[in-house]
Amino acid sequence: MSDPSGPPSDDPDDQGNADPGDNRADGGPDSGARDRNGPFDDDAVDGVGSADRDADGNEDAVDDAGDVPPDVRKYERFTKVDGARYERVNEFLRDRTYITAREWAIARLCADFRTETGVEMTKIGENLPQLVPFMTDTYTPQAVNQARYAFEEKVTKSGATFLYGAMSGFFTAEDLDEMMYEVTEVAKFLLEVEGVDLAVADELDAEDRISEVMREVRASSADLRGEEVRCPECGHVHDPTDTTED
Repeated sequence: MSDPSGPPSDDPDDQGNADPGDNRADGGPDSGARDRNGPFDDDAVDGVGSADRDADGNEDAVDDAGDVPPDVRKYERFTKVDGARYERVNEFLRDRTYITAREWAIARLCADFRTETGVEMTKIGENLPQLVPFMTDTYTPQAVNQARYAFEEKVTKSGATFLYGAMSGFFTAEDLDEMMYEVTEVAKFLLEVEGVDLAVADELDAEDRISEVMREVRASSADLRGEEVRCPECGHVHDPTDTTED
C-alpha cells in the first residue's frame, strides 16, 4: 500500500491508489436509486460478506475477533450494505456524487471515531474491513487521512459550484426547488444506508427549510448583482427582495 505524500488528484479514478480493491466498473444510472431496500443488493458476494475477506479473497482476515476493539465490534453504520461489493457502491456514488465509496465510508468513520485529541486514524485503518462491509483491505493512517482530505476537498468544490449556480441567475426559483429535491433525495438515501432513521415529518420540514433558504439565496444574489429578476417564460419583472411565489 502506497503512502500518500501529498494532496490527492482531482480525478475520482485516481483516488483509489491506496485501495487495492478499488476496481471501478463504469455503468449507467441505477434505476433503483429510489428503492429504500437499497440498489446494492444484486451483487452479493457468493453468500459471504466482503468484510469476511481480505484483498486476495481469503476468509481469515477477521478470524481473530479478540484483536478487534469493543467499539469496532459494536459499530453498525453500514449494515444495510452487508454483502455489497465495493464496485457496486462506488458505481452508485459516481453516478450521483463526486465522492468515491472509500471517501464516503472513511469520512463517516473519521466523524464517528473522533476523540478529544483527534481522529483515531490508526484504529480506522487497521479495522476498516470490520467497520465497513464493502471495504476489503486495511489502510495505513496516511491513506485514511488522504481519503478524508479528498472528501473534504470535493465537498468544498461541489459547494462552491452549486452556490455559484444558485447565485448566478441561471436558474429560476422553481428550477432550484426541483434541483434541491433531487439532491436531497440522494443525501437522505446515503444517510439511511448509514443507519440514520429519518422520520417523514422531519424530512418534510428539512425540505421546506432548504427550499426557503434557496429562495433567499436567489433573491439576495439578484440584489447583489443589481439585476432585475425577470421570468424567462412570461417576462414579468419581480422585486429581487420578494421571495414569495405567484
